[in-house]
Amino acid sequence: MAVHERDDEGVPAGAGLTTGEVARRLGVAPTTVRTWDRRYGLGPDAHTGGRHRRWTAGDMARLERMCALTATGIAPAEAARVVRGDAPTEAVPTRPAADAAPRPAVRARSRAGSGLRLGDVRQECKGIARAALRLDAAALDELLEAAIDEHGLVTAWTEVITPTLQAVGRKWESSGEKYVEVEHFLSWHVSGALRRSTPSAIADRPGAITMLACVPGENHTLSLEVLAAALAERGLPVRMFGGAVPVESLVTAVRRTGPAAVGLWAQSRTTASRPLAQHVAAMEWGVRGARRKPVVLTIGPGWAGRTSAGLPRPAGLAEAVTLLESVVSHKP
Repeated sequence: MAVHERDDEGVPAGAGLTTGEVARRLGVAPTTVRTWDRRYGLGPDAHTGGRHRRWTAGDMARLERMCALTATGIAPAEAARVVRGDAPTEAVPTRPAADAAPRPAVRARSRAGSGLRLGDVRQECKGIARAALRLDAAALDELLEAAIDEHGLVTAWTEVITPTLQAVGRKWESSGEKYVEVEHFLSWHVSGALRRSTPSAIADRPGAITMLACVPGENHTLSLEVLAAALAERGLPVRMFGGAVPVESLVTAVRRTGPAAVGLWAQSRTTASRPLAQHVAAMEWGVRGARRKPVVLTIGPGWAGRTSAGLPRPAGLAEAVTLLESVVSHKP
């Protein structure tokens, strides 16, 4: 099999990227790329036969700079003039004239967009981060759903969504909460993408239900949401109770549901309660001689150093899914 050389941007030499691939890398909708081509003349330099456009590394550099400029609030038409070289970079307005401390002139960057430290992760991460920074809901939904469709939910979460969430979180922590709206925006759209990827109807199997809940005082639900979606993707029935479930309500739900397994999420060590987990694990139901107990999984970083024998603590999403599949498959 022939090995195709690639340039510094990861674009196959002599082949180029399709419009869809360009859009995913930039974190914009394909219609946006086509609009920039048609309206502002930012299309590929070289034209190939047929209807399909191919974008080279040089074409990508122009579009990345276009993304960088528009992300600062510059109008697309003005940004396109700068990218094409029709207007000096220093002339681009970045703040109202009344602002006493104008920003320095926008400089060209080899890699445009978010400035988030994503490291060596999938190209999709960069596109999602850029869409989140622009607060572009349509592009963000499209990119998240494409990642889930292409890689499967577990891989998309582990290798695309989680690194992007972590990068946004680091940016927020290092900038005095400047990007907190981006983190909330991204988390909300990830939650929506998870719900849309979940089958709408899964038949219950008595004794094979997994119950998921955050411990009292814990409101970080996103990791439980992806676990619920991953189980549903495999046809396993789930009861999701979300954040900060009171002890009495949690115990009542376990008794009413009779689950094969209970996943308890704790983000912080201050919310992780070993006595609560042990109490749930000791609960029994059913007729005498055939009593059953749930397997209790302690999930999340809050449980580090706080678990005990009989309370498995999966290291990540894939391990949690595998463990729960095994638990359910062994239930009568």
